[in-house]
Amino acid sequence: MLTWLTLGGALLLVAYLLGSTPTGYTAARVLKGIDIREHGSGSTGATNVLRTLGTVPGMFVLLVDALKGYSAIASTHWLVNFAANNQLIPPEVNISSWLPWMVTSAGLAVVLGHSKSIWLGFSGGKSVATSLGVLLAMSWMVGLSTIAVFGLVFAFSRIVSLSSIAGAIAVTLLMLFFHQPLAYVLFALTGGFYVILRHRSNIERLIAGTEPRIGQNSATQPEQSLQ
Repeated sequence: MLTWLTLGGALLLVAYLLGSTPTGYTAARVLKGIDIREHGSGSTGATNVLRTLGTVPGMFVLLVDALKGYSAIASTHWLVNFAANNQLIPPEVNISSWLPWMVTSAGLAVVLGHSKSIWLGFSGGKSVATSLGVLLAMSWMVGLSTIAVFGLVFAFSRIVSLSSIAGAIAVTLLMLFFHQPLAYVLFALTGGFYVILRHRSNIERLIAGTEPRIGQNSATQPEQSLQ
């Protein structure tokens, strides 16, 4: 049992460190020699990279940040299979019952790591892209449906933050609709709330009617989403 618990703790640490990988910060350093936190919204996420460095770097950061979330969940499944094949799991442990909770824990750890990176003084982005990667690994149906909600809201509003918030609200309902495990539903609730909480400044601007749409200059009203 001690070995099993040690592996579980190691998994959470790996997931957090994976999420902490400063993709946007590194891209800005490599491409322009700048600290992305001193430009635009001050975030390390894909939207600020897009506005500061351009479309290609922004899409690259978006993809890598999503892959961080997906990889954390894939690593969890690999660990469980490895432990089972090497008889590291005690006979009394029901793997099918434990797995959703381990996946959820790893998902929360990688999301936290992205927004509170140990390499950046516990700063980071909004965790939208990383959360999306987690969702796609948990349930591709929920992940794609969340993307659809984001895309629909964005098509009408052209506001990334509003679209991200809409996706964060919808994800719990989608988990229930697709009959996902309770642990995944709780991830959707917790992760969705955390993403919304990270958008506090965006919500204030949305209420004030000053949140910029895609294509507007971010110098005066920076948008801070998909981070």
